[in-house]
Amino acid sequence: MTTKQIDYCIELARTLNFSRAADNMFVSQPTFSYQIRLLEEEIGFAVFERSGKGAQLTPAGAQFVSFLSGMREDLKRAVEQGQNFSAKYQDSISVCMSVRQALYFLPEAMRLFAEEMPDVQITPVFRYENSMEVFLQNEADIVFALKEQTRQVPGIQVHELFESRIYLIAKRDDPLAEKNLIREEDLYGRTLMVGGGSPAALRTVQHRLISSGKIAYFNSADHDTTLTNVAAGRGVCLAPGFLNDHSGQFAWIPFDCAESFSCVLCTHREDRRESLRSFVGILKKLYADAVAFPL
Repeated sequence: MTTKQIDYCIELARTLNFSRAADNMFVSQPTFSYQIRLLEEEIGFAVFERSGKGAQLTPAGAQFVSFLSGMREDLKRAVEQGQNFSAKYQDSISVCMSVRQALYFLPEAMRLFAEEMPDVQITPVFRYENSMEVFLQNEADIVFALKEQTRQVPGIQVHELFESRIYLIAKRDDPLAEKNLIREEDLYGRTLMVGGGSPAALRTVQHRLISSGKIAYFNSADHDTTLTNVAAGRGVCLAPGFLNDHSGQFAWIPFDCAESFSCVLCTHREDRRESLRSFVGILKKLYADAVAFPL
């Protein structure tokens, strides 16, 4: 199956008209139809049903084209990345994290690193749920993680980065937003958003609060859903400071508890590139120097 055949198939699925699809791809209709037939012969099933009125996707064809479209977009991005890389860079370092704000100083680190090693590209990779798995499958060179996730993981080197506290997130016009520190009793009579893949330390605090019997709770699927619920006035929530995007949309108030999160970077132990060591060092220094920055 060629990329040309893939493009022809996607275009025909969009137009459902052989003549129009052929025109859009700048080929004759016989050539276009022939390529579609070759593709169907190769995969072993009909993607389209032909009729005098044009074409219709078969049920198998609809599913096939859906996957094909995603694959074509991935291929397009891969080509574009390759073009960017070959034009300017000699090496690449990929940094995997669950969300953009997890490494707040990443853009500044990339800028400083570019001044030091302009021929090495830094590529952020975002995986909401499985960033550590992506890293362990050698699809990333660096991963942001919690230290608890790195225990008994072979073949990695762990770099301490920063300690992150637990904060209460509330609407800016919420009376709680006027406080400098939130204590358990401040939440009595309120609704707390919980769940959504909370780390172990946060689940411990949530359970302790709910066990008081004085705080209602509402299960939320993930952090973005939780923030939407907070914005809608359905409740408040607790979250690690490293999730704060510092946009000012919400009030983030420190919560009075002993629990915190040890945030680290992991690299592959066998990866001894000087560029990798330098980039990790830049990130570590940025966080070490952020004395007054809320984490």
